[in-house]
Amino acid sequence: MKVLVAHNFYQQAGGEDEVFRAETQQLERQGVEVTRYTVHNDDLKGGSAARSALQTVWNPASARALAGTVKAQGIDVVHFHNTFPIISPAAYWGVKAAGAAVVQTLHNYRLLCANHNFYRDGAPCQDCLGKTPPWPAVKHSCYRDSRAGSGVVAGMLTTHRLLGTYRRMVDVYISLTDFARGLYVQGGLPESRLVVKPNFLADDPGLGVHGGHYALFVGRLSPEKGVLTLLEAWKTLHTRLPLVIVGDGPLAAEAQAAADAYEGVTYLGRQDKARVARLMQEATTLIFPSQWYEGFPMTLLEAFATGLPVVASRIGSVAEVVEHDRTGRHFRPADPQDLAAQVGWLLDHPDARAEMGRMARHTYEQSYTAERNGQVLQDIYRRALWQARAGAGDILPTPGG
Repeated sequence: MKVLVAHNFYQQAGGEDEVFRAETQQLERQGVEVTRYTVHNDDLKGGSAARSALQTVWNPASARALAGTVKAQGIDVVHFHNTFPIISPAAYWGVKAAGAAVVQTLHNYRLLCANHNFYRDGAPCQDCLGKTPPWPAVKHSCYRDSRAGSGVVAGMLTTHRLLGTYRRMVDVYISLTDFARGLYVQGGLPESRLVVKPNFLADDPGLGVHGGHYALFVGRLSPEKGVLTLLEAWKTLHTRLPLVIVGDGPLAAEAQAAADAYEGVTYLGRQDKARVARLMQEATTLIFPSQWYEGFPMTLLEAFATGLPVVASRIGSVAEVVEHDRTGRHFRPADPQDLAAQVGWLLDHPDARAEMGRMARHTYEQSYTAERNGQVLQDIYRRALWQARAGAGDILPTPGG
């Protein structure tokens, strides 16, 4: 089959960009003919706010460009990773009218939450779930602390819910976890069109020996990632197990202060992937203290691939990916005492810790390799083609097209 993969890059690179590149490369390795269509948010610089707002809701240029490519190249399936804000949901209409099936990966919760992450004022928030229009987002200025910006995103969501775009113009949605799938069903997406396919690693870093005797944190140093909970826990843990912190962000100064105050805490700043892999191969455990609804963190897969057990907060998709007493341990979110207790349990049970590491590697080999992911993705494309043919009578002409 011929596949067109579309992605709107953010100004700050992230996991979605990595998954886009890895999936397209894997499809090509498995013999699929892939065409890429990408735009970048840097293209918005210098443009008018009004024009950007209109394009976020409906960008006819992107719809025409994608539809033209579908027709010219005989594309069977268009797989969208991110359409926000430049491509816009108008693209679904364009490629459907051109005869292609549509697949959308749900990397975050943008179709349900203006802030894309169900997080506000330091805690998970579902005030907008199932609401049309999503007024709480505007009231609380959830998108970039801007009421106007939040109004634009709320307007996009409202417009396309009323048009039926999300219910009818996408043949298959890819959810990364069962937890996320459940939220999207609550939010109104058709349950029959939601499938679960996790992320994967393009390259296997290899199993580690884990003889370094230290805990490892890798990620953005920000409040929603649970960094303050981590640092508070290590006020007592530093005498039992050293902590190595990798990453950058608004709480970098706090991480450095902890490293200065406690002999058992080391702050390395941002490191490249090869260094992170080596650190994981030697670490005793990965600490993942996130306090919001993550999508599917690549850091967890990297840890599993090296055979590293994870101590993770019991919240959202993270609690699904990291299985308690199988591939790691859970602790109560934002509870440094419980985090310290779970790390202490791992230290006191070395045989159980080693078995969790073996199960982490086994889980990676069974579910998160590139080859398996590519096969599952092609099955999803075939399902989308079937769905598109079965539902062809439901397709409406493009509004204003």
